[in-house]
Amino acid sequence: MKILLIEDERQLSKSILTYLKSEKYSCDLAENFETAEEKLELYEYDCILLDITLPDGNGLQLLKQLKENKKSDGVIIISAKNSLDDKISGLQLGADDYLAKPFHLSELGARISAVIRRKHFKGNSSITVNDLEIHSEAKLISFKSKPIDFTRKEFDILLYLAVNKNKIISKNAIAEHIAEDNIQFFDNFDFLYAHIKNIKKKLAAIGAQDCIKSVYGMGYKLEAL
Repeated sequence: MKILLIEDERQLSKSILTYLKSEKYSCDLAENFETAEEKLELYEYDCILLDITLPDGNGLQLLKQLKENKKSDGVIIISAKNSLDDKISGLQLGADDYLAKPFHLSELGARISAVIRRKHFKGNSSITVNDLEIHSEAKLISFKSKPIDFTRKEFDILLYLAVNKNKIISKNAIAEHIAEDNIQFFDNFDFLYAHIKNIKKKLAAIGAQDCIKSVYGMGYKLEAL
C-alpha cells in the first residue's frame, strides 16, 4: 500500500515516515503545496495524509482538486487546527477522516488501515482472488491456506494487481508504485521483470494457476478465473 504524507513539520514527518515504513507501507513525502500537487498529478495513492496548513497553500485546495479530478485516493486530514469548521469543510470536500494533532502514531495507523479497508477491501482486511488470499495488514499471502514466502516488493506488486484484478496495469504504473521516490534512478524495467518472474515461480511451486498475464506493449493483468 502506498501512502503520500503532505506535511511541512520535518520532525513530525520524520516520525510518521519511520513508523509507516516499519508497518511495511511505501511512502512519499511532500513538504509543500507545489510538491504535493506534482505528486498527486503523477501518481495514485492508497491513502493521503494531508496537513491543512502548508507554507505555500491550503491543503483543502489540494483535496478539492483531487475530487474535481475524480481521484479515489483515500484522504485523512491531519491538522493542528482542531476547529469544527475545518473538520466539516474537509469532510464535506470528500476527506475520509480527520485527525487532530497531536496524535499517537498507533491511532494514525489504525485510521489508515480503516480507510484502506473501506476503499479496497469492502471493509475487510483481506482480498481473495483465485484461491489466493491476500492479507493487507498482516502482509501475508496464502494459497488454499498455505502461506507463500514473498518479499515486500513481490507482496506489493501482487496486492496492487489483485486490487486492480482484470485490469491492464502499465509497467510504468507498477514500477512507480513499488519504487517510491526512487523511480528516476531506473532507466529500464529489468527490476520489475525480475520481481514478476519470481512471483510466477513461487505461485507455480505451490500449485497456483498462472493468473498474471503479460499484455504485449501495455503491461500486466491479474486474471480472476
